[in-house]
Amino acid sequence: MAQKIAFITGGNRGLGFQTALDLKDAGVKVVIGSRDLAQGEEAVAKLRAAGVDADVLHFDVTKAADHKTAHHYFDSKYGRLDILVNNAGISAGGSFPPSGPDHSASEVPMDLLRKVFETNFFAQVALTEALLPLIRKSPAGRIVNLSSILASLTLQADSNSPIYHSKSFAYDASKTALNAFTIHLAYELRDTKIKVNSAHPGWVKTEMGGENAMLEVSEGGKTSAALATLPEDGPSGGYFHLGQPLPW
Repeated sequence: MAQKIAFITGGNRGLGFQTALDLKDAGVKVVIGSRDLAQGEEAVAKLRAAGVDADVLHFDVTKAADHKTAHHYFDSKYGRLDILVNNAGISAGGSFPPSGPDHSASEVPMDLLRKVFETNFFAQVALTEALLPLIRKSPAGRIVNLSSILASLTLQADSNSPIYHSKSFAYDASKTALNAFTIHLAYELRDTKIKVNSAHPGWVKTEMGGENAMLEVSEGGKTSAALATLPEDGPSGGYFHLGQPLPW
């Protein structure tokens, strides 16, 4: 089988960069999307120095024109796309994960809610739809949506849950919506070889996660990389952290 081709949005730093590193052993050709091309080129230089076959695409997930550019790039250069990791995302400000509500559901600023949903949900859906024709051409397509344990309605509603008091409505709801997309798209593609899953990377010491996070960055890409390289008998339509299912 030809070398697998992966596209990781927001891949110039943090979890996206680590996921690219973790795909090295699988022999994957990784293209990282970066809003800042200079930062993306720096990241690619580091990836190549680490032995990763990597390139960069100047890419902003919130721009529809960039979705078309990405489709043209992969179509003209490879004729398909094997792995899409929807990694790019934003928080809603405040601490992460929050020790308490940084805004309540009844008082969330509408401009903030729309901004977070635009990046964390609408843009992810639009990009996936744009690239899905190329993923269908893959012998074994894989789509990984970067979610969060904070998206779990089950755990958010359980007063005994460790995340019960960690509520940031805009961020949490955007990731819950992304989980719904995972379920619906996996159902739609159930009779194909494409697998669609949501990944909770863990609370990781990234720029978003902060210094108090429990996991090092080196641990943060493992879930995404594993879901990106699932075998033929692997799951689809699931929600995972380090191989373990999470409750929706």
